[in-house]
Amino acid sequence: MCVSRCGSIAVVENGRFIRLEPDPSHPTGRALCAKGRAAPELVYHPDRLLYPLKRTRPKGDPDSGWQRITWDEALTLTADRLRSLANQHGPESVVFSVSSPSTSASDDSTVWIQRLMNAFGSPNLCASMELCGWGRYQATTYTFGASVPGNYMPDLENAGCILFWGYNPNLARLTHATATVEAIKRGARLIVVDPRRTGIAKKANVWLQVWPGTDAALALGIARVMIERGWYDQEFIRNWTNGPLLVRSDNGRLLTERDISENGSAQKYVAWSETMGHPIVYDPSAGRYEVENPQPSLSGTFAIKTLQGEVVCHPAFELTAELCRRYPPERVETITGIDHVLIEDAARMLWESRPVAYYAWSGVEMQTNSTQIARAIAQLYVLTGSFDAPGGNVLFPGVPTANVTGLELLPAEQRLKSLGLKERPLGPSRWGHVTSDELYRGILEQKPYGVHGLVGFGANLLLAHADGTYGREALKALDFYVHADLFMNPTSELADVVLPVASAFEREALKIGFEVSPEAQSFVQLRQRVVEPPGEARSDTEIIFDLACRLGFDAQFWDGDIQAAYSYQLVPSGLSLEMLREQPGGIRVAQVTRYRKFADQSEGVLRGFNTPTRKIELYSEKMLEHGYPPLPEYQEPLVGPISRPDLAEQYPLILTCAKNSLFCETQHRGLPSLRRQAMEPEVELHPAAAAERGIRPGDWVRVETPEGSIRARARLNDTLVPNVVCGQHGWWQACPQIGAPGYDPFDAEGANFNLLIGSAAIDPISGSVPHRAYLCQVLRSD
Repeated sequence: MCVSRCGSIAVVENGRFIRLEPDPSHPTGRALCAKGRAAPELVYHPDRLLYPLKRTRPKGDPDSGWQRITWDEALTLTADRLRSLANQHGPESVVFSVSSPSTSASDDSTVWIQRLMNAFGSPNLCASMELCGWGRYQATTYTFGASVPGNYMPDLENAGCILFWGYNPNLARLTHATATVEAIKRGARLIVVDPRRTGIAKKANVWLQVWPGTDAALALGIARVMIERGWYDQEFIRNWTNGPLLVRSDNGRLLTERDISENGSAQKYVAWSETMGHPIVYDPSAGRYEVENPQPSLSGTFAIKTLQGEVVCHPAFELTAELCRRYPPERVETITGIDHVLIEDAARMLWESRPVAYYAWSGVEMQTNSTQIARAIAQLYVLTGSFDAPGGNVLFPGVPTANVTGLELLPAEQRLKSLGLKERPLGPSRWGHVTSDELYRGILEQKPYGVHGLVGFGANLLLAHADGTYGREALKALDFYVHADLFMNPTSELADVVLPVASAFEREALKIGFEVSPEAQSFVQLRQRVVEPPGEARSDTEIIFDLACRLGFDAQFWDGDIQAAYSYQLVPSGLSLEMLREQPGGIRVAQVTRYRKFADQSEGVLRGFNTPTRKIELYSEKMLEHGYPPLPEYQEPLVGPISRPDLAEQYPLILTCAKNSLFCETQHRGLPSLRRQAMEPEVELHPAAAAERGIRPGDWVRVETPEGSIRARARLNDTLVPNVVCGQHGWWQACPQIGAPGYDPFDAEGANFNLLIGSAAIDPISGSVPHRAYLCQVLRSD
């Protein structure tokens, strides 16, 4: 049901699913959250979609006129319409959407959605990457050439110090929470950066209560202390980062061999040797300097004779240190609200308690400076020298499998048509991900071209993303929209065809690797179907394979045979479906965890990193080439009290939001056992802020921003900073069984948090929207 993928055992009596229990034998099965325990309520909910439906009334009509149709009619209609749009406008005019695998069961089918999208010829997947995943999967590729910490997971079992930044594993990944508790018991230290005193923050040795959106300044401030006091791994920086490479002061480019020699290469770089006292050449293709014992300098100013004349140069690490020097702890305290002593304590702990393992989550991804926040945290982490070392962030070996995403099916020229690629060439579109704003503008403004179709798998865009009102108008304007889901929701209400989906407990699925530890990553499981799906509901994967065949992609989809596709995936692993069915609890495929893989050599060539310099890039020339700061500079939140003093008087509070442990984003508020524990939407504020406004606990209040307003119940929280308030997103669904109301997601009397957030002020690189740092006012509501 979410990214935790908690190992569990379903209890079935007389053919009825009655209970879900933890499976302690499973690498992720030590605990189960309330959502997991409520699974039977999800399976048997009376509002489940049961049959394919076709719209017979205009979009926006109070009565959609839903008409029950057969699966054959639904899929034939869908295939015909999609084929027509591709022929008329190009396959790029059809966007595919899917709910985030972090907060849904879409992980079962996401790889097959990608394969269908690639076979169809669309380079556009709307999967919330700009909000959930950008920082940990893609932004840090500009530093490491790999997804850190997304794929290089924290080795919590061996860490000496754990750093959680904008991440509450108690809610987001329960297996990390239990592993962290065990690590603390054996003596590991814990640093938590979060505006709220979350459950995991209560266990922290150092809790850094950062003002929302100021995280990059904090990372730079901690790094400044570490560099100033020599608390950093100098040899790691010297040998494995581009810190020694010289940067020209005249144009900010890395100095190349071509700059200093007519016969030199523009693909080779230059550093200054401390021992030799002259420039030395670094060859990325070999991952080595062209002299023995180079001892490249990490600091200093050097006047280099180039073919164009003398140019003053500095090592990239010197520029990194210079940037950090602008953020002494006392200044960082004024920016972030964190006592400068705690900043120094955190720096000392990161150094003295190594190795360090870190994880960051959506708390730092939903910001107007999310890319540079991710890079600043990564830069701080690099100082510890813990990367891919025991107890650091490690790429745990996975079970060998065949790649089935079908990227080879998408022509290269189609990849270049991803919606946001021209406007944000380093953003999610570089990987085929598009933002909801790009989708909406493609529909309504035909920019950069017209979007005419949408194929949706569970993505409740109008509740999960900003600008829901604008999004509603966009979805109304689509030529064709097909949506697959368990329940009707405000987004699917605007579809032309709605398809009923089987829940995770009503379908078989293959999971290869459970990510969080070496043991978990070596685990393969074919999840059993617990009970039959209701009505005519089908799994997403069945829908995808059937639709693919109707579109003429039989050969690319094993003639519609899902079992054959799974078998193909498993060939390199040595496992078979028969073996997995015989052991439904899963099978471990022994793997050996290797560390510091970047130091591997082959025929004298170092493996290094997948970056232009083959080093960890503290200084990114790629960023510079596209007009962005090459170092992770701090920028004030674009809708904050410093950036927008014109708004701060009317909206004096800083608005952030957090997940409710009972619900996965916009889901599950219709489940009685969960809803009883959270009957109404709430907004947390400090007692002082409440008293100033005459607000008492439980009062209905109105939360207002420049974009709009909503209503919620006031909850007082004395651990918040007085000028920070915290809302909840995802409220719309009613729970009639206990008399709990629903909320109009497009009305100011409703509770749709995302009506409060605009998409005009966004991260220029990723398009990330500031759900976690905005200006607001909170007033009593009669």
